[in-house]
Amino acid sequence: MSKGSLKSTIAVSLTNYLDAGAIVAGASGLTLWQKYLGLTEVHLGWLNFISANCLGAALGAIIGGFLADKYGRKFIYTYNLLVYMLGVLLIMLSANFPMLLAGFLITGISVGIGVPASWTYISESSETNNRGRNICISQMSWGIGPMIILLLGMFFAPDGYLFGWVESIAHAIGGADLSQAAVNVFSSRIVFCSLLIVAFIAWNMQRKLEESNEWKVSQETAKAKGENTGLWHAFKVLFTNKTAIKTAAFLATIYLTWNLVASVLGFFQPHIYETAGGISNEQANWMNCIQWAIIVAVTFVTSKVIDKVSHKLIYVLGLLIAISAWVIIVTVGVNGTAGLWLFTILWGIEGGLSVQIFYALWGSELFPAKFRAGAQGLMFFVVRGLSAVWGLTFTYIYGENGEGFTVAAYCMIALLLISLVVGFIGCPETRGKSLAQITKERYGEEY
Repeated sequence: MSKGSLKSTIAVSLTNYLDAGAIVAGASGLTLWQKYLGLTEVHLGWLNFISANCLGAALGAIIGGFLADKYGRKFIYTYNLLVYMLGVLLIMLSANFPMLLAGFLITGISVGIGVPASWTYISESSETNNRGRNICISQMSWGIGPMIILLLGMFFAPDGYLFGWVESIAHAIGGADLSQAAVNVFSSRIVFCSLLIVAFIAWNMQRKLEESNEWKVSQETAKAKGENTGLWHAFKVLFTNKTAIKTAAFLATIYLTWNLVASVLGFFQPHIYETAGGISNEQANWMNCIQWAIIVAVTFVTSKVIDKVSHKLIYVLGLLIAISAWVIIVTVGVNGTAGLWLFTILWGIEGGLSVQIFYALWGSELFPAKFRAGAQGLMFFVVRGLSAVWGLTFTYIYGENGEGFTVAAYCMIALLLISLVVGFIGCPETRGKSLAQITKERYGEEY
């Protein structure tokens, strides 16, 4: 791997750290904000709905994708994390629900803006023989983010090892007469402060990146031909090209069916372990943290082989392991640590071979540079938007105390089976090919 592509990959991958970190930080601190601000379940539902996990990211993705195609990938990296820092700062300083809601929304939109640009830039700045590896490195940061944020959340929590330090900071800032709820919520403020620091570091790295050569060549070619390079024209081309439509349908299907499962686990897994599994909050968080560590480790191994081994083989193996995890939890049962640990380990292994790796890789390979980021932004908008709706639906299926867990588990198995079958049938042969070669094979000389 060249030093240039590795450096740019690390800089851009911090976007994924901040994405996943914002989701986990938001979820882990909800109860503390609820008690501090006297929020209802409806308030919490709105926070989840407009956050980086759902609608906020969906809106940002469709905006960011087309902005990246119109003004360049560097445009996103010059300004977007300033928006992220504003959103995180609002959350840190929140004294009422409107401030908190605005912070979650702004952070979510920024996350969405950055995601399609990051996957696109990584592919465009990679050499042909390490494109998959660089995407895996990017994916590793998606696992490292939740792992670190979960650890910080547990250490700074009201019953955590470092809560005494949190209390000292809270009283130093807010005075000695702060209520206990106001003191407790400082643990969430500090976790978000860690994201603010990482975002500042990432912004300083990303704003120094060079513009993507692929994008520059695409723009120069379009101008030489007198073609329209406007946003609406790119949107129109995307929806009138049969190859692009089929590609978008294929990628959206495999990613949506997998993400409907993954998004539920991302937000509700500790809750499921506690209610249906009957374990403590601390045990649930530790198991979740260990699972993220497994994901990071397996993703690292995948990065070593993805450019050398059949993509279809890795893709199918990952989904077979994912389905096995859910089958085991249904047959062995969720009411015991053995079943929960088996599920934790298997889903962790699956995460290192996940559909998201191939969605990120294929999404940045199978579209021309002209509307590459826009296509990804549109698909991400659809997936995250529907995931938001599914998250609400899941709570009704699951029930208040996990009485609908078995039905929910079979729904998950069905979704993963769809992703497996569609991915197996439509898996593209792109390994070892340049982006220009892939574009020419799929779209001809026109792009």
